Amino acid sequence: MPFKPSLQIHKTLQYLIISLLFVGCQNSIEEINDLTEQMQPDVETVCDVEILYSEEGKMRVQLEGPLLLRHKTKEPFTEFPGGVTVTFFEQSLKPTSKLTAKYAIRREKDSETVVRDSVIWYNIYKKEQLETEELIWNEKTNKISSDKFVKITTETESIFGEGFEADQNFTSYKIKKIHGQVRIKK
Repeated sequence: MPFKPSLQIHKTLQYLIISLLFVGCQNSIEEINDLTEQMQPDVETVCDVEILYSEEGKMRVQLEGPLLLRHKTKEPFTEFPGGVTVTFFEQSLKPTSKLTAKYAIRREKDSETVVRDSVIWYNIYKKEQLETEELIWNEKTNKISSDKFVKITTETESIFGEGFEADQNFTSYKIKKIHGQVRIKK
């Protein structure tokens, strides 16, 4: 004769399973808040990012960073809290300059990108290096500026100043409150 569980055993098993489900799904408010904070639904996260920008089918800029955070807020912005390396290319795909910084942020509404902390821009052709703590690129005016201390090193001299302005290609620039030794062509 086959075994038929009694109705009482059936109800007891159901009660036990339902009780285990409720016990297994218990979280404190702190645990839920911690998990929600970690998830940040309004932030897109990309690790080991490489972004290539092209113009007329030719690569012009390569941007790399260990972490990109895209904040989808009323005023969206993108940040690189782990730093960036940006390489600029000429039409023949030869690199012309390289920029590194330990932090970057781009505010879409303002059309402005700011790089901070140990900023170094190296111009390969001119063999010039700019060092500062902050550079601001205004995409509307196509200008790059800083009101921080700057140091420009060439093959023959080092120029220091408080403040800096340049076109976005760094082909011409102006140092404010300049000091240091500067050679003047005769």
